[in-house]
Amino acid sequence: MSLKPNHILLQKKANLILVAILFTSIGYCQTTHYNQFWGEIQFNRTINKKWSTELNLGTNYSSTESSANIFEQNTQRSFRAWGHYYLTPRWKLSSFIAYFNNKDVPEIGQFESPEWRFALQAIYYFHKTGYTLSTRLRAELRQMKNEDDNYENVIRYRQQIKYLQPINSKVLRSGVIYGVVSDEVFFKSGTKVTGLSFFDRNRVNIGAGYLFSDDIQIEITYANEYLPRDNENKIINAASLTLSFNNLFKNLNKKFLHKTETITED
Repeated sequence: MSLKPNHILLQKKANLILVAILFTSIGYCQTTHYNQFWGEIQFNRTINKKWSTELNLGTNYSSTESSANIFEQNTQRSFRAWGHYYLTPRWKLSSFIAYFNNKDVPEIGQFESPEWRFALQAIYYFHKTGYTLSTRLRAELRQMKNEDDNYENVIRYRQQIKYLQPINSKVLRSGVIYGVVSDEVFFKSGTKVTGLSFFDRNRVNIGAGYLFSDDIQIEITYANEYLPRDNENKIINAASLTLSFNNLFKNLNKKFLHKTETITED
């Protein structure tokens, strides 16, 4: 019976330790939400049946912890140049070099971090009547400046599965609306600039697109990202707008050349 007070005391201490651990875990695993806008313009040019090139110009805006305005802060601007090789009707191999002007990005702790990025990518298409299913594999080497003004190498692997279905036609062509949904997981090496966790993020996209012509299309999607980080987790809800042009300058040259020839003949 004499041990009972000691037992009660130990139990109270254990309860206090559990409560402390619980509050510490809640503080450590707290989640911050951001609302963002991602915009990109894509210029694609066909070289021949096997090769094509692509240029992407992008800009991102984000809310902050003090403001829910989706356009409160311009967080990133980017430039990306691609080379694509169509190995078979099902396999598309690609590589790019890109520069990202990360001005105030929640992903990396909201400090300025210029970044050069190199990547190798492969897409496999499961062509079906009425829809297209694809899986994308991408390996990236990111050279990012950390808070100490030193560049760190971050290796990242991305795996995506994507489903695309035309709505008012069985094939993609001028005047067709399509729906699109995808899920992508990211894994990375641990560094000071991006954190030590191996799992980088999960990104879900759902939306729709419209083909104004065979060479011009627009795609609007909603993206949800979950980012586990060392100090706090982040959830990003983003509205994404992508405008694509195929052989734009080539088509413009043909159009103006045709007009010039018509005027000359008159």
